[in-house]
Amino acid sequence: FPRQPDRVAIVTGGTDGIGYSTAKHLARLGMHVIIAGNNDSKAKQVVSKIKEETLNDKVEFLYCDLASMMSIREFVQKFKMKKIPLHVLINNAGVMMVPQRKTRDGFEEHFGLNYLGHFLLTNLLLDTLRESGSPGHSARVVTVSSATHYVAELNMDDLQSSACYSAHAAYAQSKLALVLFTYHLQRLLAAEGSHVTANVVDPGVVNTDLYRHVFWGTRLVKKLFSWLLFKTPDEGAWTSIYAAVTPELEGVGGRYLYNEKETKSLHVTYNQKLQQQLWSKSCDMTGVRDVTL
Repeated sequence: FPRQPDRVAIVTGGTDGIGYSTAKHLARLGMHVIIAGNNDSKAKQVVSKIKEETLNDKVEFLYCDLASMMSIREFVQKFKMKKIPLHVLINNAGVMMVPQRKTRDGFEEHFGLNYLGHFLLTNLLLDTLRESGSPGHSARVVTVSSATHYVAELNMDDLQSSACYSAHAAYAQSKLALVLFTYHLQRLLAAEGSHVTANVVDPGVVNTDLYRHVFWGTRLVKKLFSWLLFKTPDEGAWTSIYAAVTPELEGVGGRYLYNEKETKSLHVTYNQKLQQQLWSKSCDMTGVRDVTL
């Protein structure tokens, strides 16, 4: 990939797993990388390690708890005070298969953190992304979903999974919501003619700490076969990096990418009415101004 010395990226969840690998590779390409995360204790060590490995001093950490709208707003405020552009936003952070619990704002955690937190963060950073993109050098929003979205259902009347909680169903729904969000965001950006694109990526099955909440038998199988069945975090990050920097995707948005190739997401994700319904409901939940196409 071409070097990116004048570009700035934010990576959520950049202290661990795929996010860490993504931040490291973007730094290696010369980007100014801001890791947004809630692991203060790990941050210093992670930033030092990336700087050392990449010989890039433009790596920093800013606290952002995606399970708290107040924290997201504070993060955006601190970022904007830096008066720097933003060329790449990678919505990577997430929880998986956690027991039923709520975010600080009262949302089911998979929906609230994986989806709604990124919905709010992206919307609050859109003005900076618009200002930073230019013809031939679009700003890019890259959102990490998962193949689990193929088995998900979106229940607009019970987005909080309160009727009958299943950790797997709640996780899958949050990843489905991220695909719908990306497609609608791309339509909004295209309609206004801004130089910002939005794509969604599927990293594949990656050997990360996300599996710590799953059934012990699954964890055992993962441990025994991870070298055979699972991608490494570096391999899992590759499609995110591709979406963030490849010249092939200049000006191209609304794509679902797996192994650096466009593929079809679940058929329901192309339903523009459903995209709009979820977007409007998300605006109500986060206090973002709704723009109807």
